[in-house]
Amino acid sequence: MSNSLRIVFMGTPEFAVASLDALVHSNHKVVAVVTAPDRPASRGLKLQQSDVKRYADEKKIPVLQPEKLKDETFINQLKELKADLFVVVAFRMLPKVIWEMPAKGTINLHASQLPNYRGAAPINWAIINGEKKTGVTTFYINEHIDTGDLIRERDEDIMENDTAGSLHDRLMKKGAEVLVESIDAIANGLNHHGFPQNQIPITHLKPAPKIFKQDCLINWNKPAREVFNFIRGLSPYPAAWTVLENKEGKKLTLKIYASTINKDIKVAPSVIEVIDGVHIYIGCSDSAIEVLELQLEGRKTMPVADFLRGFRLKDDGWHIAM
Repeated sequence: MSNSLRIVFMGTPEFAVASLDALVHSNHKVVAVVTAPDRPASRGLKLQQSDVKRYADEKKIPVLQPEKLKDETFINQLKELKADLFVVVAFRMLPKVIWEMPAKGTINLHASQLPNYRGAAPINWAIINGEKKTGVTTFYINEHIDTGDLIRERDEDIMENDTAGSLHDRLMKKGAEVLVESIDAIANGLNHHGFPQNQIPITHLKPAPKIFKQDCLINWNKPAREVFNFIRGLSPYPAAWTVLENKEGKKLTLKIYASTINKDIKVAPSVIEVIDGVHIYIGCSDSAIEVLELQLEGRKTMPVADFLRGFRLKDDGWHIAM
């Protein structure tokens, strides 16, 4: 059994909760959690707690929610905790005054095999780019994003029909395991002696920048394989979308969550073909995408057959807006 470390955990979304839970059930002691402040959410503007805060409250772990990470009161609170190690999973970039504070440093769990896919959306971009493998990495934080010395890495296959959601869930569990292994190693003597990323021979680094709404617009002029990867790489969030327009010029946003490639259907790029009243095909540059699950603006997510029962796609002349 490893020596026990005092840990401050920093994270916000669901992905971080599995790691926090693994630490709570490990030999180490989580003395506090740092997470995002409660934010107004939905139309009622009710304050929404982060997934990490909800978990921490259930486990009665002290929670800190600074608006600004350089706030002196917050920094003094961290110092008073006398943590051996700070652990970061899906949180903000930390100022140097924080990440250099603990005696054993600050480590991060990242959902890719670094140095590839540095950035905010590694799971999405790995699928969008058609990768067959990805993984999780733990590393020491330094002054640059996702560039610190590596501690542990583990790979994960990307399946043909994986979405960002399904891959997220597997990496979340695998990452929690790797994180505890990494902390055990640090507790038993590994201290700021990870493996430098710049010693890994990669000629072309693939980035994973934050994805904004406009980035999710589908380009139907691309090959079907690229469109298929694009859709599943953005499903269920933030979701790939296109715009429908009818013969009166009304426009609606259509989000697509699931699809498949059909090489037998030949339609021009952006052209919609409805077959047997239950299938929707949209043309790409080489073949077609069959849409399986979608969400029309103002409606709930549903299978295509249900959508076609309630929406007169062909009768009202709906087409992809150009």
